[in-house]
Amino acid sequence: MTLDLTPDELLSTTRAVRKRLDFTRPVPRTLIEECVDLAVQAPTGRNRQRWHFLVVTEPERRRAVADLFLRALPLSTGQPLTDQDHWRMNYHPESTAGVFDGLRHLIDNIHRVPAFVIPAVEGRTDHAPVSVQAGAWGSILPAVWSFMLAARARGLGTTWTTAQGPLEAELAQVLGVPYDEVMLAAFIPLAYTIGTDFKPARRIPRERVLHWDRW
Repeated sequence: MTLDLTPDELLSTTRAVRKRLDFTRPVPRTLIEECVDLAVQAPTGRNRQRWHFLVVTEPERRRAVADLFLRALPLSTGQPLTDQDHWRMNYHPESTAGVFDGLRHLIDNIHRVPAFVIPAVEGRTDHAPVSVQAGAWGSILPAVWSFMLAARARGLGTTWTTAQGPLEAELAQVLGVPYDEVMLAAFIPLAYTIGTDFKPARRIPRERVLHWDRW
């Protein structure tokens, strides 16, 4: 059974869920399989269909994966923040504060998450040209977003993280992934949500992101 959401409601209320994940309810395998069936209807470059979804629910392996998440977070580094980044992040200060509050909650409870979904794509692109990078990531990201939309429609919550990045090779070893041939694209906690009444996020004005004919 799916929630009674219009397409616009589904697209505007599929949130990064951290504080409202229900750690007490296991997620049925059949629901996850339905989400994957929908995910692989997404576009894929040259119809190569190189996507894979690793789902971790077995308790001992789940604990090992959760431990990797915790060890990887302090090692994560991203591009330096620009002045525009800071302006956007603080346009609605309470939104950014909520993100970090939710992250702390997720860190404290990561071992309780009933399922982890780790999307992967065949073919490593380390140090490859932008065109190659775009083709690879463009063949997995639409599928993962479709998975997250399908999960939301079924009362499940997700949050996209890249926590696996610094310890990707170690995570690949834990999961039996051929690291030299496959990239782990994300690390997604999955659980039922506590309530389903999610709302659109507060964002910067459309005028700051919409460009007509030129920048």
